[in-house]
Amino acid sequence: MSGPDTGGGDGDALLPNPEAMRRLGYRAVDHIVDRWAGLEADRPWQGTSRAVAEARLDGPPSEDGGDVEALMDWAVREVFPLAGRIDHPRFMGFVPSGPGWPAVLADILVSGHNVFQGTWLESAGPSQIELTVLEWFRGWLGMPEGAGGILTTGGSVANLLAVVAARDLAGAPEGGVIYLSEQGHSSLERAARVAGFPMERVRKLSTGTDRRLPVDGVAAAVAQDRERGLHPLLICANGGATSTGVVDPLPGLAALARQEGVRLHVDAAYGGFAVLTAEGRAALEGIGQADTVTLDPHKWFFQTYECGCLMARDPGELERVFRVSAAYLQDTHLQEREVNFGDRGIQLTRAFRALGIWLTVQSAGRRRLAEAIEAGIELGAKAGAWIEAHPELELLHPACLGIVCFRYRPVGGDGGRYGAARRGSDDGWEGREGRKEDPWSEEGLETLNREVQDRMLQGGHAMMSSTRLDHRYSLRFCILNHRSRWEHVESALEQVVREGRALS
Repeated sequence: MSGPDTGGGDGDALLPNPEAMRRLGYRAVDHIVDRWAGLEADRPWQGTSRAVAEARLDGPPSEDGGDVEALMDWAVREVFPLAGRIDHPRFMGFVPSGPGWPAVLADILVSGHNVFQGTWLESAGPSQIELTVLEWFRGWLGMPEGAGGILTTGGSVANLLAVVAARDLAGAPEGGVIYLSEQGHSSLERAARVAGFPMERVRKLSTGTDRRLPVDGVAAAVAQDRERGLHPLLICANGGATSTGVVDPLPGLAALARQEGVRLHVDAAYGGFAVLTAEGRAALEGIGQADTVTLDPHKWFFQTYECGCLMARDPGELERVFRVSAAYLQDTHLQEREVNFGDRGIQLTRAFRALGIWLTVQSAGRRRLAEAIEAGIELGAKAGAWIEAHPELELLHPACLGIVCFRYRPVGGDGGRYGAARRGSDDGWEGREGRKEDPWSEEGLETLNREVQDRMLQGGHAMMSSTRLDHRYSLRFCILNHRSRWEHVESALEQVVREGRALS
């Protein structure tokens, strides 16, 4: 069933009169404010099948138009509820986004002004604000004077720009090789494919027991490839791995990259802004030595989608790779120090993304934003301690930068309906530390925890995702939202235990 078909009363739908524009704008803001005010009482997630969504939402286009206010109301009532509330305080799956109100206000202003920010000619003011924001980032990361970059749609595009730049700056040699961590984000592998690297020249390197990329392992892989006559081009390190939050040994990798004459890229899409905190700064030591760094302000810097960033030690390198001359752009030639951001990436037409960051920092203050990031790190650490102290939960990796990996593991029992065969003697269970046998196989624990996760999702209490560590199925919390408090995290953990008990 399609949306409502009601007659309009405000004249031209594309250009209503000023009174109608204000009334409709206030109506849109009221919808947003009502949503934010009631967010905690709402479910963190609600989805449905394609068949149900199609039956409720599909329909032909309107021939003569309708009342935009009624259509907005219908969308708020019928469309938006069928989605994750990614900014909900109990949405802790994947990598959440919890924007602040300044970012939303900036979106309204940016949409209304509709600035084209591909060239300085058409966006001197917005481009200067982007330069200012990038300079803030440079200082926070500890990159050298003169470093800069570009705001992108997200980390995937930022990673793609970094991979393409590494390829082209090396002259796109035959046999070029890129090195990734097995804990690296999938967008890096996708970027390598788009950049034309055959999969046999994308090295996914094993990590140590700490899930960090070992410097000696990377060095050995580089040396082996040189012996084969290949051309090592780029090492991609984690500045907060998506599964676990771990940070690779950046100073050692930077030294290796310099020694071997290859580039170092750090994917710090979610974790990079932790440099504003003492713990994050220590974990991310050496990030400023990278050639390029990916950041995602729409993750842990409280911006709306879509806002990513690529920082470059030498932004001129980006311009050498991506600038394309065209006759229809001859009017946009630069005078002196101006920047055409369309020359630093793949978008010519780009939105004014920097305003949300600028307005957030200038209104909330850097210190308050650092405290919000620090709160997420502390909640993750507290959750990890809670899990370790609970006899029915098992921490699968130390909490790191707001990410917690764990699973439900019943104390005693016989594996129940999950088909886990007993192993060893029949002496019984002696507890977490002194057990003589473990009646739960890995297969049984995986099935149990999959069902726990599904019940958490369908029950509407909290949204969490999963990952796999050492071939073991792991539940996973990612706590980045400035709305999240300990009571939200603790209640989600308690619900995991209740669901696990009900199933086992």
